[in-house]
Amino acid sequence: MADLERSLQAAPAASPRFQPLLHDLVSAVLAPSSALSGADGQIHPVGAQGFFHADSRALSQVRLLIDGREPEPIGHALTAPGGARFVSLPRWLGDPGPDPTVRVDRARQVSAGGMAETVDIMSAASTTVTATVTLDLECDFAPIEVVKSGGAARSAVAVQGAPGTLSWESDGIQVTVTGVDAHTETGAAGREARLRWEITLAPYGRATLRWNARVEDAKAVVTAPERPVEWGRPRVTAADHRLVRLFDQSLDDLRSLRLAEVGAPQDTFLGAGVPWFLTLFGRDSIWAARMLLPLGTDLAAGTLRVLARRQGTRADPNSGEAPGKIMHELRRHEFTLTGNGLHLPAAYYGTIDATPLWVSLLHDAWRWGMPEQEVAALLPALEDALGWLGGDADADRDGFLEYIDTSGRGLANQGWKDSGDSVRFRDGRQAVAPIALAEVQGYAYEAARHAAALLSAFGRPGADRWHEYAEAMAERFRAHFWVDGPHGRHPALALDREKRPVDSLTSNIGHLLGTGLLSAEESATVAGLLASPAMAGGFGLRTMSSEDGGFSPLSYHCGSIWAHDTAIVVAGLARAGFGAEAARLAEGLLAAGETFGYRLPELYAGDAREAVVRPLPYPAACRPQAWSAAAAVTIVHAALGVYPDVPSGHVSLRPMAGAPLGAVAILGLRIAGADVGAAVGDDGTVTLSGLPAGLSTDVPIR
Repeated sequence: MADLERSLQAAPAASPRFQPLLHDLVSAVLAPSSALSGADGQIHPVGAQGFFHADSRALSQVRLLIDGREPEPIGHALTAPGGARFVSLPRWLGDPGPDPTVRVDRARQVSAGGMAETVDIMSAASTTVTATVTLDLECDFAPIEVVKSGGAARSAVAVQGAPGTLSWESDGIQVTVTGVDAHTETGAAGREARLRWEITLAPYGRATLRWNARVEDAKAVVTAPERPVEWGRPRVTAADHRLVRLFDQSLDDLRSLRLAEVGAPQDTFLGAGVPWFLTLFGRDSIWAARMLLPLGTDLAAGTLRVLARRQGTRADPNSGEAPGKIMHELRRHEFTLTGNGLHLPAAYYGTIDATPLWVSLLHDAWRWGMPEQEVAALLPALEDALGWLGGDADADRDGFLEYIDTSGRGLANQGWKDSGDSVRFRDGRQAVAPIALAEVQGYAYEAARHAAALLSAFGRPGADRWHEYAEAMAERFRAHFWVDGPHGRHPALALDREKRPVDSLTSNIGHLLGTGLLSAEESATVAGLLASPAMAGGFGLRTMSSEDGGFSPLSYHCGSIWAHDTAIVVAGLARAGFGAEAARLAEGLLAAGETFGYRLPELYAGDAREAVVRPLPYPAACRPQAWSAAAAVTIVHAALGVYPDVPSGHVSLRPMAGAPLGAVAILGLRIAGADVGAAVGDDGTVTLSGLPAGLSTDVPIR
């Protein structure tokens, strides 16, 4: 017994599980399906690699071998939405010599519910080449939260069916793989499966192999939309070629993230990001739709309707649901992350900001020309949202919106910076909930004013109440949130449980720009702080000042840079007339876009430019991410400064002051359903063409 006790004491502790890294994976996406592989195209049964569909991993291994060996990769590229191409070399085949004479081109195309590959094996050898080509397959049906937790699942048993066909089935999900003219093989236990082809290449010959996978999932809660893409293919030209390339790649990524609810495929929204968040997320889907309003209102309308259908109707502390509240995220089942105590119900409402953001999306879509009958149909949901804003959102009735997770199983922080350690004082101490975030008060102020405008325009009661609410919020915010810092006065990040200002300097205060909550003088103060080296010294806007105690360049929310966060602040700065400051941050995003192949990740490191030549990846960042991709549209729109008010018949033109991004033009801006051309010259002059009848502006219309 003593020997056993000694051996147990000496045994190493179990290795902790870590979230898999994503930064070096290649994502091919067409929601609700995605394939994540290495840069060589191989999908190995490790980490986050796999072919996923609707929150479940369908294939955990897809490994192409030639004569039992992996060919050596030499390059890859993204193609159309959902597509990727990988090139590799089986150098042991073909003629001897330094030049490779056999090449493998692997073209992957993901579709909604499927993945297909065409494998071209081409020979430039002078003699005949023969080889055995195999595709090793495994399917583990691991739920996405298990993968995110660093866990794994046991491979399922493969069944051989018709010639060239393998299938797996579990809990209502069926995966079928078919190899054209392939032989099938399974291991002794059936948990390893293989497609096999025998090929013969004549000198300068080619063999083309094809296979595909299909997923049938009866329990999925999201599906592909049934309607065409809600926006056209706008064409951007710009003096800075990086903006054009970022815009084009972003449009492809946004197309690939389109989703609808099962049972309502006519209403489109954007899934938040790949791989962890390819589903409905209230805040993310709202912000992405709002940022895409310059391309049309149909996506906004679909997003508004989907969230209105799931608007809260009852009080439930476990899910965070409350009457009138807009939800946070939707899953097929409870979302449990091993190791951190997070247990979210399938429909989870733990968000403090989605509801006011929903109100402002409805208002802004109306201004951009969303048909009045569609707006009117959502007014009951607007009034319910206002009921939450004026009631449960302010539990202690101090006039501020605050949150606390009373269940102990949900998100500890419920703003967009929702990691557990994101709300910190200047000295690095974490604040204790209930938390009232600065930007959320700005969202509430803006939502109240927007709601008042909608209620008045549509003859509904209550506008005066919400004007008064906004005025009172501005007074309270000015009295309680402003603090003194090393660089002067600024809004605090939040108020904590004791109503003490959380005095760190963060990007959150940039979201106040444009809401109307700040005076002109206060906006200038905020703009200057955001453009300071401590905040803007990286490739975009840091989430926290580098001079604060909690700062870390690779922290999720305390020093990293988020593309959408930077873009929102760029838009606010530009609209408030701070062109130079907006351009500095926009240039950081363009430099980052170039580094990341013009597919901006969810976030990246906030290192100083003097310390790194290019931004470092945050290794667990999702990519593509909806609001990161939408940042490109925001930069173009901020440069042009076209702000329509279709109900009033007027379009305001306020281009980025000084035209610091140079000449920018777009064909395919959409106002009131019409395609409009807009351009800003090097001198800041704006021109419009194609503006619909009944709308006027400050410049001649061509």
